[in-house]
Amino acid sequence: MNPMLTTCPVCGERLEITRFECRSCDTTIEGHFDIGRLGRLSGEQLAFVETFIRCEGKLSRMEPELGMSYPTIRARLNEVIQTLGFPVGPVAPQMSDEERHRVLDDLASGAITPEEAMLRLEGE
Repeated sequence: MNPMLTTCPVCGERLEITRFECRSCDTTIEGHFDIGRLGRLSGEQLAFVETFIRCEGKLSRMEPELGMSYPTIRARLNEVIQTLGFPVGPVAPQMSDEERHRVLDDLASGAITPEEAMLRLEGE
């Protein structure tokens, strides 16, 4: 069986699945179906993810298997993460409105400097 196409071979845009067919009973289901996050990956990225899983997420085990350096593997992983629609790198926890108002009140009263306020608001 051929692998499922996820991008248009003509324009490169993402394809939409509109029909499923059962080989056993000939049931056909038509509609508009999402291919899911993993369907966004290229064949090369999917092979990378399979290796990642096989190596239990240990990039150091992937180095000899893929014949790549750690920085190259890390860059490929970041590319996969972005393709899946997730942010790369640490995500700062969101500050509550109450905490933000407290920082701004401290700034207004002169208890902290503008630089300190910026650091707190940025989550550092």
